Amino acid sequence: MSNWIDSGGHAPRQSSDAYLTTKAGQSSHSASRWKTAARFGAVLSMALVSSFGHARDRGQYANSNPELKAWFDSLRSGKGPCCSDADGTAISDADWESKNGHYRVRIPNNTGEMEWIDVPDEAVITEPNRIGRTMVWPIRGYLGMTIRCFMPGSMT
Repeated sequence: MSNWIDSGGHAPRQSSDAYLTTKAGQSSHSASRWKTAARFGAVLSMALVSSFGHARDRGQYANSNPELKAWFDSLRSGKGPCCSDADGTAISDADWESKNGHYRVRIPNNTGEMEWIDVPDEAVITEPNRIGRTMVWPIRGYLGMTIRCFMPGSMT
């Protein structure tokens, strides 16, 4: 049975509000509002926290050669800008290799153990290496590690 007249006449409604209450005595509509607010808060906090994981310049290279710093800042791979030398890591010749036209690097994974990671072809920087040392720009995330940019050194 519906209580259509008492509901304002716009839509049929149940005559009882028993279906709206939860075991705790709250209405399910109130509970869904809290769930929506909690989800929104979680998404908002994840967006704010994730912005802190991006490239940063802590000023440790403030006294470096301005021309070399500008060159580093302009480096790009097929995956996008490499950001700067502050975000890259120099690796020794023993920690990278070329095989069948592809590169791989040995760098610390998310647990700190050294691991060989394949370098995607689009991450290789194709312009000449002006510093001579091999550099890699890893991206560490919750799904693992990937390489954003890789610049081979003099071993090639």
